[in-house]
Order: sequence, then structure tokens, then C-alpha cells
Amino acid sequence: MGGVDDLHEDELTRLYGPWAPRTPDDLRDLLDGYPGVWWIAGGWALEAFTHVSRGHADTDASILRDDLPILRRHLAGRLDVWAAASGALSPLVPHESPTAAADDVLPAGCGQVWTRRSATEPWEYDILLSPGSAQEWVYKRDESIRMPMSEALWERDGVRYLQPEIQLLYKARGLRAKDDLDFRNTLPHLDDRRRSWLLESLGRTLPQHPWTPALLP
Repeated sequence: MGGVDDLHEDELTRLYGPWAPRTPDDLRDLLDGYPGVWWIAGGWALEAFTHVSRGHADTDASILRDDLPILRRHLAGRLDVWAAASGALSPLVPHESPTAAADDVLPAGCGQVWTRRSATEPWEYDILLSPGSAQEWVYKRDESIRMPMSEALWERDGVRYLQPEIQLLYKARGLRAKDDLDFRNTLPHLDDRRRSWLLESLGRTLPQHPWTPALLP
């Protein structure tokens, strides 16, 4: 969520409330029958690929931004949807403009929504709203970087995950200690094609990135 990335987990909980300990399987069950494209990003995606265990503060789900009305319809009566932007949260009231496009109901710059059952219960999922289409994944920080959606995602046990090289590209900008650890743990599992893609993408978006030497042939 924009503006809160540097806060300690305890401070986040104090300000915004606790998160339920959800897993990829929980998300799969929640989105059973959802007609749009969805996937899991973040640490869960890297753990699924590498089998290297790590801690998880939440489960980073992603959908297409254009599919927000579909998501609201799918979650109606089960989870409330809140817009999360610049440290502020605001509810998307279920009966108000339920079919409106994301840009018509979200604050400017809002790229994710949070969900929960009620104000007295923990947050369930932080859902990222991604550009692109059902046919094509698009990097939100540089829309010239694209990949067929069929190649950008992989699936195991009914759960769709973002490919590890794409997830590392997202993590490269923050370069927090946990991001660097994720890179070190994932690097040995990347084949030449994945390394080459990440190396090229870093060169286009973050030249001279500290991870570059480790990716060179």
C-alpha cells in the first residue's frame, strides 16, 4: 500500500488492523468460479517456485484492473472491498456503481484494494490491480515490457502464480533486505532464459542495479 511500505509490521497493524493468515489455497477457494484472470504474486509466488520457505505478512493476489467490477460482483455478500491509496482506505459500497470501471470509483493513483468481512474482523487479502489483458501481462512501471499472459503465469494445484523473474523485477526497485534475500534464494533456480529476461528488463528500467553482475552469463 502506497506510503506505508517503510512501516514496521507492528505499526501497520496498530494503524490499520490485523491481517488474517491466508494462504494460496484459501485464495483459490475464494476465487472458485471467478471468471476473470487472477494470480498470486509476492513472496508466496517465489516460495512456490523455489520451495524455499519464508515468512508471509499477507497473500498478494492480483487481478486485471479492468476486471474490478467482476471482482466486486464475485465478492458481494462475502467480503467488502476497500480502495487503498496513499495510506488512506475508503470503502467501495457494494450497491454504489457496482459495474463502474476502476478509474470511475477509485481514488487517483489507486493500484490495489483490501478486502475484509466487516470492520470488526481482520483484513483478508491485499489485491493488486494490474494493467494488461487476459491475453497479455504488462509491467505497470514500464508498459513497454510485456509478455503473453500464458507465459507470465504458471499453475500448481489450481493456483496461478506470477513467474519468478517477473516477481524479482518488481522487487528490484525496493531492494529491501527481504527483497535481496528473495533474489539470492531464487537465483539458483533460474534457467538461462529467465536470467536473460530479468537482466534485460533491469537494464531497461534500473540500469546499474546491484543484482546485474549475478545475472551475467
